[in-house]
Amino acid sequence: YVSTYADFTPQATFDIKKCDLHKLEEGPPLQAVLTREEGLQYYRTMQTIRRMELKADQLYKQKIIRGFCHLYDGQEACAVGIETGINLSDHLITAYRAHGYTLTRGGTVREIMAELTGRRGGIAKGKGGSMHMYTKHFYGGNGIVGAQVPLGAGVALACKYLGNNEICVCLYGDGAANQGQIFETYNMASLWKLPCIFICENNKYGMGTSVERAAASTDYYKRGDFIPGLRLDGMDVLCVREATKFAAEHCRSGKGPILMELQTYRYHGHSMSDPGVSYRTREEIQEVRSKSDPISMLKDRMLSNNMASVEELKEIDVEVRKEIEDAAQFATTDPEPPLDDLCNHIFYNDPPMEVRGTNPWTKLKSVS
Repeated sequence: YVSTYADFTPQATFDIKKCDLHKLEEGPPLQAVLTREEGLQYYRTMQTIRRMELKADQLYKQKIIRGFCHLYDGQEACAVGIETGINLSDHLITAYRAHGYTLTRGGTVREIMAELTGRRGGIAKGKGGSMHMYTKHFYGGNGIVGAQVPLGAGVALACKYLGNNEICVCLYGDGAANQGQIFETYNMASLWKLPCIFICENNKYGMGTSVERAAASTDYYKRGDFIPGLRLDGMDVLCVREATKFAAEHCRSGKGPILMELQTYRYHGHSMSDPGVSYRTREEIQEVRSKSDPISMLKDRMLSNNMASVEELKEIDVEVRKEIEDAAQFATTDPEPPLDDLCNHIFYNDPPMEVRGTNPWTKLKSVS
Protein backbone atom coordinates (compact mmCIF):
# COMPACT_ATOMS: atom_id res chain seq x y z
CA TYR A 1 0.00 0.00 0.00
CA VAL A 2 1.45 3.34 -1.06
CA SER A 3 -0.21 6.44 0.32
CA THR A 4 -0.79 9.03 -2.37
CA TYR A 5 0.17 12.66 -1.84
CA ALA A 6 -3.51 13.57 -1.89
CA ASP A 7 -3.84 11.88 1.51
CA PHE A 8 -1.60 14.45 3.19
CA THR A 9 -2.68 17.66 4.88
CA PRO A 10 -1.57 20.43 2.48
CA GLN A 11 -1.12 22.99 5.26
CA ALA A 12 -1.60 23.46 8.99
CA THR A 13 -1.53 26.26 11.53
CA PHE A 14 0.72 25.97 14.57
CA ASP A 15 0.85 27.88 17.82
CA ILE A 16 4.26 29.39 18.43
CA LYS A 17 5.78 30.85 21.58
CA LYS A 18 5.28 34.52 22.35
CA CYS A 19 8.35 36.71 21.88
CA ASP A 20 9.68 38.91 24.68
CA LEU A 21 9.49 42.51 23.42
CA HIS A 22 11.59 45.62 24.03
CA LYS A 23 10.30 49.05 22.94
CA LEU A 24 7.65 47.44 20.74
CA GLU A 25 3.88 47.81 21.07
CA GLU A 26 3.21 44.49 19.42
CA GLY A 27 5.28 41.58 18.22
CA PRO A 28 5.12 38.76 15.68
CA PRO A 29 1.92 36.63 15.48
CA LEU A 30 1.37 33.74 17.88
CA GLN A 31 0.45 31.37 15.07
CA ALA A 32 2.28 30.29 11.95
CA VAL A 33 0.95 28.61 8.83
CA LEU A 34 3.13 25.86 7.40
CA THR A 35 2.47 24.25 4.03
CA ARG A 36 3.52 20.68 3.36
CA GLU A 37 5.98 21.86 0.68
CA GLU A 38 7.59 24.35 3.06
CA GLY A 39 7.81 21.74 5.79
CA LEU A 40 9.61 19.27 3.53
CA GLN A 41 11.92 22.00 2.29
CA TYR A 42 12.84 23.18 5.81
CA TYR A 43 13.34 19.59 6.91
CA ARG A 44 15.67 18.84 4.00
CA THR A 45 17.75 22.00 4.50
CA MET A 46 18.11 21.53 8.25
CA GLN A 47 18.98 17.88 7.81
CA THR A 48 21.59 18.82 5.17
CA ILE A 49 23.24 21.32 7.51
CA ARG A 50 23.21 18.78 10.36
CA ARG A 51 24.75 15.97 8.29
CA MET A 52 27.27 18.30 6.66
CA GLU A 53 28.51 19.44 10.07
CA LEU A 54 28.74 15.88 11.36
CA LYS A 55 30.75 14.95 8.27
CA ALA A 56 33.03 17.96 8.83
CA ASP A 57 33.56 16.74 12.40
CA GLN A 58 34.60 13.36 11.06
CA LEU A 59 36.96 14.77 8.39
CA TYR A 60 38.52 17.05 10.98
CA LYS A 61 39.27 14.14 13.29
CA GLN A 62 40.88 12.38 10.31
CA LYS A 63 43.05 15.51 9.85
CA ILE A 64 41.63 16.08 6.36
CA ILE A 65 40.15 19.40 7.49
CA ARG A 66 42.77 21.50 9.32
CA GLY A 67 42.83 24.80 11.19
CA PHE A 68 39.80 26.59 12.58
CA CYS A 69 36.43 24.92 12.26
CA HIS A 70 33.29 25.99 14.12
CA LEU A 71 30.26 23.76 13.66
CA TYR A 72 26.61 24.82 13.48
CA ASP A 73 24.72 21.65 14.43
CA GLY A 74 21.95 22.45 16.90
CA GLN A 75 21.38 25.92 15.47
CA GLU A 76 19.80 24.90 12.14
CA ALA A 77 16.43 26.51 12.90
CA CYS A 78 18.14 29.91 13.10
CA ALA A 79 19.62 29.80 9.60
CA VAL A 80 16.58 28.23 7.94
CA GLY A 81 14.09 30.39 9.85
CA ILE A 82 15.90 33.63 9.00
CA GLU A 83 16.26 32.77 5.32
CA THR A 84 12.57 31.94 4.97
CA GLY A 85 11.67 35.30 6.52
CA ILE A 86 13.71 37.41 4.06
CA ASN A 87 14.53 37.27 0.33
CA LEU A 88 17.67 35.96 -1.33
CA SER A 89 18.14 39.48 -2.74
CA ASP A 90 18.47 40.76 0.83
CA HIS A 91 21.93 40.72 2.37
CA LEU A 92 23.45 38.64 5.14
CA ILE A 93 26.73 38.70 7.03
CA THR A 94 27.74 36.44 9.89
CA ALA A 95 30.59 35.44 12.20
CA TYR A 96 32.78 32.36 11.78
CA ARG A 97 30.08 29.74 12.49
CA ALA A 98 29.15 30.15 8.85
CA HIS A 99 28.68 26.83 7.07
CA GLY A 100 24.90 26.75 7.49
CA TYR A 101 24.41 30.23 6.03
CA THR A 102 26.73 29.50 3.12
CA LEU A 103 24.34 26.69 2.22
CA THR A 104 21.10 28.67 2.68
CA ARG A 105 22.59 31.60 0.73
CA GLY A 106 23.05 29.39 -2.34
CA GLY A 107 26.33 27.58 -1.85
CA THR A 108 26.40 23.83 -2.50
CA VAL A 109 27.45 21.15 -0.03
CA ARG A 110 30.18 20.19 -2.47
CA GLU A 111 31.62 23.73 -2.59
CA ILE A 112 31.44 24.08 1.19
CA MET A 113 33.12 20.73 1.92
CA ALA A 114 35.84 21.41 -0.68
CA GLU A 115 36.46 24.81 0.91
CA LEU A 116 36.84 23.13 4.30
CA THR A 117 39.53 20.84 2.87
CA GLY A 118 41.20 23.74 1.03
CA ARG A 119 40.64 22.45 -2.49
CA ARG A 120 40.32 24.18 -5.87
CA GLY A 121 36.60 23.47 -6.14
CA GLY A 122 35.87 25.20 -2.86
CA ILE A 123 33.48 28.14 -2.71
CA ALA A 124 36.41 30.54 -2.15
CA LYS A 125 38.68 28.48 -4.42
CA GLY A 126 40.23 26.81 -1.39
CA LYS A 127 41.68 30.07 -0.06
CA GLY A 128 39.19 30.91 2.67
CA GLY A 129 38.55 27.77 4.65
CA SER A 130 35.89 27.37 7.31
CA MET A 131 35.54 31.00 8.39
CA HIS A 132 35.64 32.75 5.00
CA MET A 133 32.97 31.64 2.57
CA TYR A 134 30.98 33.97 0.34
CA THR A 135 28.15 33.89 -2.16
CA LYS A 136 26.08 36.58 -3.85
CA HIS A 137 24.58 38.87 -1.15
CA PHE A 138 26.43 36.90 1.52
CA TYR A 139 29.44 38.70 2.94
CA GLY A 140 30.88 35.76 4.60
CA GLY A 141 31.89 34.24 7.72
CA ASN A 142 34.24 36.64 9.47
CA GLY A 143 37.00 35.52 11.80
CA ILE A 144 37.32 38.58 14.02
CA VAL A 145 34.80 38.56 16.87
CA GLY A 146 32.08 41.14 16.24
CA ALA A 147 33.84 42.68 13.21
CA GLN A 148 31.06 41.68 10.82
CA VAL A 149 28.49 43.89 12.59
CA PRO A 150 29.86 47.29 11.44
CA LEU A 151 30.46 45.78 7.99
CA GLY A 152 26.81 44.73 7.87
CA ALA A 153 25.72 48.24 8.84
CA GLY A 154 27.76 49.43 5.86
CA VAL A 155 25.84 47.04 3.61
CA ALA A 156 22.57 48.36 5.11
CA LEU A 157 23.78 51.91 4.41
CA ALA A 158 24.33 50.92 0.78
CA CYS A 159 20.78 49.50 0.63
CA LYS A 160 19.39 52.76 1.97
CA TYR A 161 21.59 54.84 -0.35
CA LEU A 162 20.50 52.85 -3.39
CA GLY A 163 16.87 52.92 -2.25
CA ASN A 164 16.33 49.33 -3.38
CA ASN A 165 14.11 48.27 -0.44
CA GLU A 166 16.65 45.60 0.51
CA ILE A 167 17.81 44.97 4.07
CA CYS A 168 20.89 43.54 5.72
CA VAL A 169 20.90 40.88 8.43
CA CYS A 170 23.95 41.10 10.74
CA LEU A 171 24.55 38.05 12.89
CA TYR A 172 26.78 37.74 15.93
CA GLY A 173 26.97 35.50 18.96
CA ASP A 174 26.46 36.07 22.67
CA GLY A 175 30.25 36.23 23.07
CA ALA A 176 30.53 39.11 20.58
CA ALA A 177 27.59 40.92 22.17
CA ASN A 178 29.93 42.66 24.62
CA GLN A 179 32.17 44.07 21.88
CA GLY A 180 32.41 47.86 21.82
CA GLN A 181 32.14 48.04 18.03
CA ILE A 182 28.66 46.53 18.26
CA PHE A 183 27.42 49.43 20.38
CA GLU A 184 29.08 51.94 18.04
CA THR A 185 27.22 50.26 15.19
CA TYR A 186 23.88 50.38 17.06
CA ASN A 187 24.40 54.12 17.41
CA MET A 188 25.12 54.79 13.73
CA ALA A 189 22.41 52.45 12.53
CA SER A 190 19.90 54.17 14.77
CA LEU A 191 20.96 57.70 13.82
CA TRP A 192 20.81 56.92 10.12
CA LYS A 193 17.77 54.64 10.38
CA LEU A 194 19.54 51.86 8.54
CA PRO A 195 17.50 48.85 7.29
CA CYS A 196 19.48 46.49 9.46
CA ILE A 197 18.37 43.50 11.53
CA PHE A 198 20.91 42.82 14.26
CA ILE A 199 20.64 39.19 15.30
CA CYS A 200 22.31 37.75 18.38
CA GLU A 201 22.46 33.96 18.06
CA ASN A 202 22.65 33.25 21.77
CA ASN A 203 23.88 29.67 22.03
CA LYS A 204 24.56 30.12 25.77
CA TYR A 205 28.36 30.00 25.61
CA GLY A 206 31.05 32.32 24.25
CA MET A 207 33.89 29.85 23.75
CA GLY A 208 33.96 28.11 27.16
CA THR A 209 32.27 30.90 29.11
CA SER A 210 28.57 30.78 29.94
CA VAL A 211 26.52 33.90 29.24
CA GLU A 212 25.94 34.45 32.99
CA ARG A 213 29.68 34.73 33.59
CA ALA A 214 30.31 36.95 30.57
CA ALA A 215 27.49 39.50 30.53
CA ALA A 216 26.18 41.74 33.31
CA SER A 217 22.87 41.63 31.44
CA THR A 218 21.97 38.54 29.47
CA ASP A 219 18.89 40.26 28.01
CA TYR A 220 20.68 40.69 24.70
CA TYR A 221 17.50 41.83 22.96
CA LYS A 222 17.38 44.89 25.23
CA ARG A 223 21.00 45.82 24.84
CA GLY A 224 20.39 47.99 21.80
CA ASP A 225 18.76 50.27 24.40
CA PHE A 226 17.18 52.77 21.98
CA ILE A 227 16.74 50.04 19.35
CA PRO A 228 13.57 47.90 19.62
CA GLY A 229 14.19 44.23 20.22
CA LEU A 230 12.63 40.77 20.45
CA ARG A 231 13.75 37.56 22.11
CA LEU A 232 12.48 34.25 20.81
CA ASP A 233 12.90 30.51 20.68
CA GLY A 234 15.73 29.94 18.23
CA MET A 235 15.09 26.19 18.17
CA ASP A 236 11.69 26.58 16.47
CA VAL A 237 12.04 27.26 12.76
CA LEU A 238 8.49 28.72 12.55
CA CYS A 239 9.10 31.04 15.48
CA VAL A 240 12.29 32.34 13.84
CA ARG A 241 10.58 32.72 10.45
CA GLU A 242 7.66 34.77 11.81
CA ALA A 243 9.92 37.00 13.91
CA THR A 244 12.23 37.59 10.94
CA LYS A 245 9.29 38.53 8.70
CA PHE A 246 8.16 40.94 11.40
CA ALA A 247 11.65 42.44 11.75
CA ALA A 248 12.13 42.71 7.97
CA GLU A 249 8.81 44.55 7.66
CA HIS A 250 9.96 46.94 10.41
CA CYS A 251 13.18 47.71 8.51
CA ARG A 252 11.59 48.03 5.08
CA SER A 253 8.99 50.47 6.37
CA GLY A 254 11.79 52.91 7.21
CA LYS A 255 11.68 52.57 11.00
CA GLY A 256 15.39 51.86 11.22
CA PRO A 257 17.18 48.95 12.86
CA ILE A 258 15.73 46.22 15.05
CA LEU A 259 17.39 43.62 17.25
CA MET A 260 16.54 39.93 17.54
CA GLU A 261 17.89 37.49 20.11
CA LEU A 262 17.54 33.86 19.12
CA GLN A 263 17.86 31.50 22.07
CA THR A 264 19.61 28.52 20.58
CA TYR A 265 22.25 25.90 21.42
CA ARG A 266 25.29 24.31 19.85
CA TYR A 267 25.86 20.58 20.21
CA HIS A 268 29.59 20.72 19.46
CA GLY A 269 32.20 22.69 21.35
CA HIS A 270 33.04 26.26 20.37
CA SER A 271 35.42 25.00 17.71
CA MET A 272 36.91 21.62 16.89
CA SER A 273 39.69 22.19 19.44
CA ASP A 274 37.07 22.41 22.21
CA PRO A 275 35.54 19.09 23.28
CA GLY A 276 32.66 21.15 24.71
CA VAL A 277 32.23 19.13 27.90
CA SER A 278 34.65 20.78 30.32
CA TYR A 279 32.36 23.75 31.06
CA ARG A 280 28.99 22.03 30.58
CA THR A 281 27.75 18.52 31.24
CA ARG A 282 26.95 15.85 28.69
CA GLU A 283 23.54 15.67 30.37
CA GLU A 284 22.85 19.30 29.49
CA ILE A 285 23.59 18.64 25.82
CA GLN A 286 21.47 15.47 25.87
CA GLU A 287 18.58 17.31 27.44
CA VAL A 288 18.52 19.95 24.71
CA ARG A 289 18.79 17.22 22.08
CA SER A 290 15.86 15.28 23.51
CA LYS A 291 13.57 18.22 24.32
CA SER A 292 14.13 20.94 21.77
CA ASP A 293 16.07 19.67 18.77
CA PRO A 294 15.04 21.87 15.81
CA ILE A 295 14.83 18.98 13.35
CA SER A 296 12.90 16.64 15.67
CA MET A 297 10.45 19.43 16.54
CA LEU A 298 9.61 20.08 12.90
CA LYS A 299 9.41 16.36 12.14
CA ASP A 300 7.00 15.73 15.03
CA ARG A 301 4.77 18.60 13.96
CA MET A 302 4.57 17.29 10.41
CA LEU A 303 3.95 13.68 11.38
CA SER A 304 1.34 14.43 14.03
CA ASN A 305 -0.59 16.59 11.56
CA ASN A 306 -0.38 14.05 8.76
CA MET A 307 1.68 16.41 6.59
CA ALA A 308 4.24 13.75 5.69
CA SER A 309 4.93 10.06 6.20
CA VAL A 310 7.79 8.52 8.10
CA GLU A 311 8.94 6.76 4.91
CA GLU A 312 9.01 10.00 2.99
CA LEU A 313 11.19 11.73 5.59
CA LYS A 314 13.44 8.66 5.70
CA GLU A 315 13.81 8.97 1.93
CA ILE A 316 14.94 12.60 2.34
CA ASP A 317 17.48 11.45 4.96
CA VAL A 318 18.88 8.89 2.54
CA GLU A 319 19.16 11.47 -0.28
CA VAL A 320 20.84 13.96 2.06
CA ARG A 321 23.30 11.36 3.27
CA LYS A 322 24.20 10.49 -0.30
CA GLU A 323 24.71 14.15 -1.19
CA ILE A 324 27.03 14.58 1.81
CA GLU A 325 29.00 11.42 0.97
CA ASP A 326 29.45 12.54 -2.65
CA ALA A 327 30.56 15.98 -1.48
CA ALA A 328 33.04 14.48 0.98
CA GLN A 329 34.39 12.26 -1.78
CA PHE A 330 34.89 15.32 -4.00
CA ALA A 331 36.41 17.32 -1.14
CA THR A 332 39.04 14.67 -0.48
CA THR A 333 40.01 14.03 -4.12
CA ASP A 334 39.77 17.50 -5.69
CA PRO A 335 43.31 18.94 -6.14
CA GLU A 336 44.58 21.78 -3.99
CA PRO A 337 44.96 25.15 -5.75
CA PRO A 338 48.32 25.56 -7.53
CA LEU A 339 50.94 27.70 -5.80
CA ASP A 340 50.91 30.42 -8.47
CA ASP A 341 47.25 31.03 -7.64
CA LEU A 342 48.25 32.40 -4.26
CA CYS A 343 48.72 35.99 -5.46
CA ASN A 344 45.56 36.11 -7.58
CA HIS A 345 42.28 37.59 -6.38
CA ILE A 346 43.94 40.05 -4.01
CA PHE A 347 42.38 43.02 -5.77
CA TYR A 348 38.96 43.38 -7.35
CA ASN A 349 40.65 44.59 -10.56
CA ASP A 350 44.26 45.41 -11.54
CA PRO A 351 46.45 46.39 -8.58
CA PRO A 352 46.26 50.18 -8.06
CA MET A 353 50.02 50.43 -7.53
CA GLU A 354 53.10 48.30 -7.18
CA VAL A 355 52.75 46.41 -3.90
CA ARG A 356 55.51 43.99 -3.09
CA GLY A 357 54.37 40.39 -3.06
CA THR A 358 50.85 40.97 -4.39
CA ASN A 359 51.69 41.06 -8.06
CA PRO A 360 49.86 38.12 -9.64
CA TRP A 361 52.81 37.53 -11.95
CA THR A 362 55.26 37.06 -9.10
CA LYS A 363 56.64 33.58 -9.55
CA LEU A 364 56.41 31.62 -6.34
CA LYS A 365 58.72 28.69 -5.81
CA SER A 366 57.73 25.89 -3.49
CA VAL A 367 60.57 25.10 -1.12
CA SER A 368 60.25 21.89 0.83
